[in-house]
Amino acid sequence: MASPSRRLQTKPVITCLKSVLLTYTFVFWVSGIVLLAVGIWGRVSLAVYFSLLDEKATNVPFVLVGAGTVVVLLGTFGCFATCRGSTWMLKLYAMLLSLIFLIVLVAAIVGFVFRHEIKTSFESNLELALKDYNATADPHNKAVDTIQSTLHCCGVQNYSDWEKTEYFSQKGIPRSCCKSQDDCSEQDLKDPNKAQLKVFVNGCFFLVTSTMESKMSVVAGISFGIACFQLIGIILSCCLSRYITNNQYEMV
Repeated sequence: MASPSRRLQTKPVITCLKSVLLTYTFVFWVSGIVLLAVGIWGRVSLAVYFSLLDEKATNVPFVLVGAGTVVVLLGTFGCFATCRGSTWMLKLYAMLLSLIFLIVLVAAIVGFVFRHEIKTSFESNLELALKDYNATADPHNKAVDTIQSTLHCCGVQNYSDWEKTEYFSQKGIPRSCCKSQDDCSEQDLKDPNKAQLKVFVNGCFFLVTSTMESKMSVVAGISFGIACFQLIGIILSCCLSRYITNNQYEMV
């Protein structure tokens, strides 16, 4: 049995660790809310771009929403485990944090490795969307119009890409390419020489990939930061569990 002075020295350490871990757990819980918000923001903000990507790529926002939900639930569990001072719950908390850390790390690495394939997929799907374009309410047609009008671009590489499509032979270049809707007649859009002065000449592929990369960089940075932040929780949980176990052992 340890001396009373030794136990008195251990208790302040446990109290301090509990306070720090509770603070960490609250911040971790808030980070789960941030992940949820980023996932929803990514889904809404990048929806038009995701419609021209493969199905796997479109799942990224849902993964973030799912991860955010798990983090919120895990943060709640961590707060309960810390307040209870239960060693097995603290160890379980540390194990779950480690598991999520590994999952997020692997997801980030996979996303980085396959980023070029996403670009290639988007380019081929955008070319196919131009080929099948018919100005209806089809999601791909709507995506093309939204991208062109929002980013002030036209075609894949440049506006002349539309000349190879069936739509051009019927109605010319789509009105979503026009610089000004008031000064862009159908006759102008059917004549490549006149259209060059009336429409955006730069292609959409470079602008879209640049926009997606900048926004996905924000998503990846926040996700990676939260993953690394989990290491602090793992260390604190293990230390607190160890001190509580030693304190219980010394009282025997």
